[in-house]
Amino acid sequence: MTSDKLTLHYAPRSRASATRVLLDELGTPCDLHVLNMRKGEQKSPDFLAINPLGKVPALSHGNTVVTESIAIALYLGDLFPNAGLTPMPGDPRRGAYLRWMTFYAASFEPALMDRMIGHVPPANESAYGTFDQVIEVLADQLARAPYILGENITVADIQWGASLQWALNFKAIPELPVFRDYALRVTSRASFQRVFEDEARLDAAQDAAA
Repeated sequence: MTSDKLTLHYAPRSRASATRVLLDELGTPCDLHVLNMRKGEQKSPDFLAINPLGKVPALSHGNTVVTESIAIALYLGDLFPNAGLTPMPGDPRRGAYLRWMTFYAASFEPALMDRMIGHVPPANESAYGTFDQVIEVLADQLARAPYILGENITVADIQWGASLQWALNFKAIPELPVFRDYALRVTSRASFQRVFEDEARLDAAQDAAA
C-alpha cells in the first residue's frame, strides 16, 4: 500500500481505458487527468513533460512517472498486492504472468498493428514470427481455462480482455469463440461497465468541446 498520490493521465476510448478499469478493480483512489485528444491536449508542453511521446496512459505516483500500458499494469498490480490480482514473487504463477504480460507488448500488439496497416514483415525478420502464429498461441492458452492463468482473474486478464474486445469490434482478429467468450467474460465485469458508462459521458463532452 502507498500513501503517495496516484494520477492517471487518460483519454476516453483509448489504451488508457484498461488502466482505468484496473484501478477500479484494485479499489484504489486515483486522480484522473482527462486529456481531450481531439483538441491535441496530449501534445501540450505540460503533458509532453510527463510522456515525451504524447501517449496515454501515463501514471504519476509521487515523484515517479510510469508510461506504457503493460509497465503501468505491472507496477500497479505489485503496488496493491492485497487486491489479489497479481501473482507475487514466490507464487508459482508468477513466471506465466510475466510471460503473458510481455507477450502482449512484444508480440500481440505489434502483430495486430502490422495486420491492421497491411504490413507483413518476413517471418524470419519479425520479432513475433507471424500474425497467425501469435493468434494460434493465444487461442491455445485461452482454451485451457476461464482466465489466462487458470480459474482466477488477474491483472493480465484486464489488459487482454479489453484489447481482445477492441480487436473483435474492429474485426482485427479472427472471431473465434474462444476469443469472443473470453472477452465477454472479462468485460462484463462491473468495473468495465462503470468505466464504459462514464467514458460515454466524457466522450460526448469532449466531442461537443472540440
